Formats: sequence, structure tokens, C-alpha cells
Amino acid sequence: MLKTYPTAISLPKRLKLASAVGRFNSTNSPSSSSDPTYTQFGYRQYRRQQRPASITTTPSSTMSASDTTLPPSSSRATQTKAEKDSKARGAGSAFFPLGYKEAAQQWWSSVTARQAERNVLSFIPFLREATADNASTASQLSDLANADPFGHRVWRQTMVPLSGKDRALNEFSIERVGEQVDDTLVMLHGYGAGLGFFYKNYEPLTRVPGWKLYSLDMLGMGNSARPPFKIHAKDQQGKIREAEAWFIDALEEWRKARKIERFTLMGHSLGGYLAVSYALKYPGRLNKLILASPAGIPEDPWAVNAAMPEPEESAYGNEFTQDQESIVNRETPEGGANTAFIQADPKDKKAVASSAGKPNNNNNNGTNTKKDTAPPRRPIPGWASWLWDANVSPFSIVRMTGPLGPRFVSGWTSRRFNHLPPDEKEALHTYSYSLFRQKGSGEYVLPYLLAPGAFARSPVINRIQDVGRQIIAQSPSSSSSSSSSSGSTPEQPAAAPIREAGFPIVFLYGENDWMDVAGGYAAEEKIRKRVEQALTDQTRTEEERKRENGSAKVVVIRRAGHHLYIDNPDEFNEVVRKELEETKEWGRRMRAEGLLPPTPVEK
Repeated sequence: MLKTYPTAISLPKRLKLASAVGRFNSTNSPSSSSDPTYTQFGYRQYRRQQRPASITTTPSSTMSASDTTLPPSSSRATQTKAEKDSKARGAGSAFFPLGYKEAAQQWWSSVTARQAERNVLSFIPFLREATADNASTASQLSDLANADPFGHRVWRQTMVPLSGKDRALNEFSIERVGEQVDDTLVMLHGYGAGLGFFYKNYEPLTRVPGWKLYSLDMLGMGNSARPPFKIHAKDQQGKIREAEAWFIDALEEWRKARKIERFTLMGHSLGGYLAVSYALKYPGRLNKLILASPAGIPEDPWAVNAAMPEPEESAYGNEFTQDQESIVNRETPEGGANTAFIQADPKDKKAVASSAGKPNNNNNNGTNTKKDTAPPRRPIPGWASWLWDANVSPFSIVRMTGPLGPRFVSGWTSRRFNHLPPDEKEALHTYSYSLFRQKGSGEYVLPYLLAPGAFARSPVINRIQDVGRQIIAQSPSSSSSSSSSSGSTPEQPAAAPIREAGFPIVFLYGENDWMDVAGGYAAEEKIRKRVEQALTDQTRTEEERKRENGSAKVVVIRRAGHHLYIDNPDEFNEVVRKELEETKEWGRRMRAEGLLPPTPVEK
């Protein structure tokens, strides 16, 4: 395995390189991307300074000949100069829109990752940070309550220490002041990301009374601690278990530190994959599982069998090439890759979702075609597979490119966030770069859990039917109180083993998601069959039948891609908010029937 190290550049070389980049840009001014309205990363200010004084523009982003005071010859000269500038930047400028000079300046004077995170969180409306001053003054509390139309809500940010050296989780929490906490929502981000990407979801999701929200940076990612990532197992299954445990053991330790008995867990992409692993390893802790475009659902034989070559095709490349503005602001009615699933009649959804990759009977030549539900796959270059298996992460390249790192990152951020307002777009770019440039840690988990193309080594589809069906040694309410003791005693015998009665699992996909919705629907079918099996099991007690809560559903968010929580936050938040309200009502009903312990208020 190829081990990578952060690039070390001494201070004098950095100064010389920044100076050289500045001289280069003095003769080759940075041009915009192919979009004339592109003004991100300080480019708008630069062009305003370089514009001749005789030019006056209209508010429109498109300028016609009548919008200037220059004669046609001068306008043509300016256009020719712009074309020359564009050519001078090279063929890759369309893919990496950030100029060399801006990239070097950002690399040299970029803000800390913690400050970049706070800049993104500052876009959250209504919520205020909890401080000692406003917590002790009644008048200030009253003012805050009046400013928030959905109640008094405050947020806190804490580093929660864990056992061992250099292990801590970055935590962002929101609570409704003056209300009893009945339920808890925990949110997990995807690979290499951070809790700041959920900034459009925090406020809407905390409008539901009785809920407290926690969002975590996974160990070794975001602004959490970044201990060295090491795998000691030799066989593939052992490597998978050890890699999963790196994250989910930290999550369980955090849960114990926060004294949370049961909670609803939501994970995006890799966070969704790990949420399933957590539910299987630590049963009895979840009320509901919400998987937002989860990674690793379907099975690919090339990824599962270690003796076979790696997969040759994948839809993973769409993560870097998809243009979000064309998805979110789409004017054409045809929809995205998962539109056929959305528009299908409920009784036909199984056939539509499972048709991807199968022969089309209507095709006269008998060729093998894919339905609209299958995201487009592209061949995986050999060099990309080699880098993947050698554990050279994309973030290693960001670190190694030094002052070109921000430009390299702009190739992703300029497409991923181009549907957002300019200030949010720029803040997210800075936040992304500040995370990507940090010391490598949890990012090195990738080849152990996923094969090239993001296919799971241990597919979720082969394990999903066991989620919520584990035998637990004792009830969740008594486990935490006895966890500190070394064992049971005659005076205090251990509780009798109980069996989980299932819990709802919700699969969320974007309409243009490169994660195939067919994988979610296949998982839904397996879960439904397991529920039917549980209901007809004659060995189950009457209490277990009453506690039965297993279910599954697939929801597709319109005008959204893989990052559906930020592509269409209104629809995403509405769906998740309804799930939270249903979970709260189920808990109230179970407590009324004596099947769950009452809350402190109900006592």
C-alpha cells in the first residue's frame, strides 16, 4: 500500500512561489469560466478594477453593444483580449475556474478550518449561539425568543473528548430552550465532508418541538481530531470490520458521553453506510434510520470478491462533473435519472426500479440497455483504480499541490455549489478547502470499505434485513446504568435478553442522484419481507408483536442530486421533518401502552 504524507514546503520557497505566481498573473490575467456571470473567489472585484473607465454596464449580466460607450472597434478589441486571456490560462481553465493568483493568495492567507466552519454556520437564520451572557440575562432571553418565530433555540459547539490519544469529535448541537427533550436527532456527513454542509437543514429541522439535534464530524474528518489511521487485519473481512469500527466505535463512545439512550440517526453517503453498520453492531439504540443517498447499498461482484479485478465502470465520476445549477434550476420537464421511478404507478415501482441494466424487451436488436433509473456509468481509468487501491486520496493531491490546492478544489466546488448565492458559494469553497488540506486521517478508510467507483466491499443490501432484528442482552434503559460494573451480581441479576422489534428505515435519493435508487428499492423489499416474517413468527410474544415497528420507504427528492440536502433543502427538510413528527408520535403511543419507559415529564 502506498502511504502518503502531507507536502512540506519551507517558508522561503513558499514566498518565492507566491511571488512567481504573482508575476505570472501580472501578464496573464485570470479569466472567468465559460459562464460570463461567474464572479466567485474575488474575480468580480479584480475585473472591476481592470475594466476601462469608459465602459458602463447595465444591471443585466449579459452586455449588448448598446450597453457600452465604446465604438464597435474598441468592443471587438476588448473581446479579442479576453479571448487571448482565456487561451493563456490553458485548456483546463473551464474545469478549474479559480485563477492562479487567487489560488496562491488563498493558500497563503486562508482562514483556519474552525473559522471557515463558523463562516458557513453564520448563514443559519434565527438561531443564536448559547453564551454565558445571554443565558444569565432574562431580558436578552426574551429578545431572542421574540426574534425566533419558532421558539427560543440556541446552538453550541463542543469538542467531545474520547478515550485514547488524539481522539475527539467536533459536535454542533441545537436545543429548544425551556422545552423537555423527548427525542434526539444525530446527523452524520459523507466522506471527507463536515457538519457545515448541513447549514441549510439545522434551522428547519429544529422547528419540531421536543427534539434536540446533534451534528457530528466523524473521527478523522471535518474538524474532529485526526489520529493516525491504521488497519492491522490481514483478511478482507477483518479489514472491513476494523475500518467500520474506527468510526462507529467513536460514535458509540460519544453517545455514552452524552447519556443518550435512544435516538434517530441520519447519515449522508458514507455516513449512511456507517449508520447501518452502527445499527448492526450496537442494537437497541435507534428509533429510526434515515439514509440520505447512502453509499454501498447495491452489490457489485467485482468489488465483493477479493480474487476478482476491480470494477471497470461506475457512476462515481458524476460527483465531479455534475453541474448543480442545471439540476436545481432545470427548466426542461424531462427530469433526472430517477424520474421514471417518481412517475411510475406505486404498483409498478418495483419493475421500474429493478429494470436498470436488464435487456429491454422492446428493443428489436436484443441489445442490453439501461432504463432511465440507472445513473450513467463511465469507464474507470486504470490510473484512477491504481490511486484508489494505493490509498492516494483526492485530499492528498490537494495537499501536494500546495498553492494550486484551492484551484484544484474549485473544480469541485464551482459545480457543486454554483446554484447558491455568491457569498454562500464562496464560504463553502473556503470551508471545503480548509477541510481538504488538513492532515490525512479518516480519509484513508476509503479503499477498505469501497472499491474503485464507490462500490461496497460489504454491500448493505446483504445486511439490511438484519437491521433492527438483533438479540440484545438487556434493555437499553438499563444498559447504561450497569455499564460501569464489571458484571452481574446475585443481588442485581442481569436483565433477560430481549429481541429488537424493528424500526423504520427511510431511503432518500435525489432525482439526479448518481446513487441508483434501485438499490434503495431492493433494500426496501428485503426489509418488508423481514417484517412479514416477524409478524407471522409463532415464537414471538404478544408484547413483541405490539412493539413491532419495522418498515421501509424510498423517497426521491426532486431537482436534487447526490447532495440532496443542499440541492433542494426545502423539500428535503419537509420530508425529514415529517419523519421526526411520526417518530415522536410513535414514542408517545408506545409509552402510553407501557412498552417504553416514560419521559421525565410524563413521570
